[in-house]
Amino acid sequence: MFRWYVINTYSGHENKVKANLEHRVKSMNQEMTVRRVVVPTESVVETKDGQKVQTERRLWPGYVLVNMDLTDEAWTLVKNTPGVTGFVGAQNKPVPLSQPEVDRMLHTASAAPAPKQKAEFSLGESVKVISGPLSDFDGEIAEINEDQGKLKVLVSIFERQVPVELEFDKVKKI
Repeated sequence: MFRWYVINTYSGHENKVKANLEHRVKSMNQEMTVRRVVVPTESVVETKDGQKVQTERRLWPGYVLVNMDLTDEAWTLVKNTPGVTGFVGAQNKPVPLSQPEVDRMLHTASAAPAPKQKAEFSLGESVKVISGPLSDFDGEIAEINEDQGKLKVLVSIFERQVPVELEFDKVKKI
């Protein structure tokens, strides 16, 4: 019976372990016992130099998901793959994931979420507004909200500090 299992790897070697495991499955004719190997990732939008750049980020560094029929041969194949430190679960008995856990990890339960934005800004940093009605105004970052992709910037208007909420791509560092 095919179930999803989590294997532990060296952090930063997830993609290499995935490639090694897929190669070993083919070379040892184990396609009937191991269906899929997945490194869970999410899309993240970073703002660099005023430009939005979309990148992939690993959700769980050091872990890889494997959809397999847990036979002795498949267990040995996965366990002896270079970079694999073991299965998640009891010492000699890997624990399969439940279907809701798999859906959440692979984002299959709902439509793909909008990519998260990552701020390249810090509190107290000076920025210049580059678009909108306040373009060319300078201000200081008072608050960062990464979940909404917005900044609260204190802009000087008529010699008074006025808080203005702006999206990451509407400002640039000075």
